[in-house]
Formats: sequence, structure tokens, C-alpha cells
Amino acid sequence: MSAAFIPRRRKLSADQFERVGRAGILGEEVRVELIEGDMIEMAPIGSRHASAVNTLSMFLARAVGNAALVSTQNPLRLSEDSEPQPDLMLLRPSPDRYRSALPRPEDVLLLIEVADTTLDYDCGTKLPLYAKHGICEAWILDLEGMCLVVYRQPSGSSYGHGLVHGRMDSVAPAPLPTVTLQLRELFA
Repeated sequence: MSAAFIPRRRKLSADQFERVGRAGILGEEVRVELIEGDMIEMAPIGSRHASAVNTLSMFLARAVGNAALVSTQNPLRLSEDSEPQPDLMLLRPSPDRYRSALPRPEDVLLLIEVADTTLDYDCGTKLPLYAKHGICEAWILDLEGMCLVVYRQPSGSSYGHGLVHGRMDSVAPAPLPTVTLQLRELFA
């Protein structure tokens, strides 16, 4: 009797993932990100999610000026096997605006995920990954719960500090304390 075949997953590296994208194998309509070697299909973007991302992007671009680069739904090279696409990031200024290489964890001043239908995935999969790679501050904007959760002090695969802010609160990222966001503008 022969040994039973045991299928194995084939993990992708970030370089392989990018080659798949450049080759157009999946087509432009397929939105995927690389999470610990697995290609994960991303949720469709609805109008409520798009509006929140647009509002945040517009506000942050005005508020940070030249102190940071606002990156909207672009890849972040966390490691050789993870390249998620956060909804928004504030990045350290770079002379070439990250043309020569994708931003890395040390480039991120603030990372924001907007959760309309993806709260479990954002909190259960992406947030621990961000902590593991030392993203200093991550926000999850929960559109259904109408709150913003601010995570700071990454340690291992979690954050040591998480604070919930309601719709009438204001919040500022620790690396840019003068950039104050009034949450009522997001939940209007």
C-alpha cells in the first residue's frame, strides 16, 4: 500500500506576490493582499467605507501638510511574506515618496483600518500582524459601532494600550499630536 498524499499549502513570498500582480494573472478587478504567505481576497468597498476613507484622507492631507505622507489603500511591506493594504497610513516623508520601495513598518507613523463589514478580520488577523511588526499606532474605525479604537504600544502580537473613542470625541495620533480629528465628522 502506498503512502497517502498529504496536500501542502504553497506559501508566497512578497516578491512572488508582487510578480503575480505585475503579470496581471488575477485581473484588475480582483483585490487581494498577502497575509503571512496567503493571498487573501479583500472585501468589496461599499459607499459607507469609501466615504469614511475619503473623509479621513482629505482631513489628514490638510492637517499633516509636509509632516507626513498620506497613503490611501496602498501596500505596506511588513515582512518577506506579508504585504497588506491598510485603508490609510501616515508615513514618514521620503524624498522619492516611496517610488523605489514600498514603505516598511518603521516608516509608519499611523495606520488606519476602516471596518464596515471587516471588523473581525481587521481585529483578529490584521491588528495582531501590525503589532507583531511594530506598527507604533493603529486605529480601527468601526463604522457599525460608530467608534474609533486607538491601539498603541505594540508588544508581541498585541497592543498594550487600546482606547475606545465615541462619536463626540476627538483624537490625535501620538507621533503627530497637533493633528486632531473630530470623530463626529466621520459619523455624520
